[in-house]
Amino acid sequence: MPDTRLNYSPQTGICVGEFVLKIRLKRVGGKKQPSYRIVLADSRAARDGAFIEQLGLYDPKTDPPTIVIDNEKTQQWIAKGAQTSDSVSRIINMHENQTNTEKS
Repeated sequence: MPDTRLNYSPQTGICVGEFVLKIRLKRVGGKKQPSYRIVLADSRAARDGAFIEQLGLYDPKTDPPTIVIDNEKTQQWIAKGAQTSDSVSRIINMHENQTNTEKS
């Protein structure tokens, strides 16, 4: 069976090969005060471990939740083959809905 995992090559700017880049949440903040950074990381890295690039912030404790995302960078990484986690996909959709309602 062929290897379908991706590996980002900075020289070529595309993903091929050994591991998968994921856009996922990194938990920061104190006990019972979660806030998250939206980061690009190797899928093998720990949840709160090393990451390649920070793409945004998410704070679920505010009302409405605070969402700050660099859409341009996020779309570039998705185009290069990075995969989003389920949580980040929902957060991106919420952010798009918020920005669309603000523009209306």
